[in-house]
Amino acid sequence: QVQLVESGGGLVQAGGSLRLSCAASGLTFSVYTMGWFRQAPGKEREFVAAINWSGSRTDYADSVKGRFTISRDNARNTVDLQMNSLKPEDTAVYYCAVDRTARLRRNDYDYDRWGQGIQVTVSS
Repeated sequence: QVQLVESGGGLVQAGGSLRLSCAASGLTFSVYTMGWFRQAPGKEREFVAAINWSGSRTDYADSVKGRFTISRDNARNTVDLQMNSLKPEDTAVYYCAVDRTARLRRNDYDYDRWGQGIQVTVSS
């Protein structure tokens, strides 16, 4: 079955960096769009970034554009999220997800497999 496992979260000071990684198994990883979402306490889950199957196209939420970079390694079945210049408002549980189409989409209901999530906390 499909499994997505996030790693790399933790506590960081504002202005710092973290790199999240998501390891996928049980699917033909190299043909699907991958996305990152986040959910802060008391808020709805929101789109962060997405990358198409080849890595040639990416999409970012306005709130993270210029600070976060999504990338993928199809040989290792991993998708990463490099997060720089972190702000307290980036504090959330971060999830990776699979969109089994070739499109870059921002709605969480378009993604049908999810990781368990990983906590990122940015202190001020």
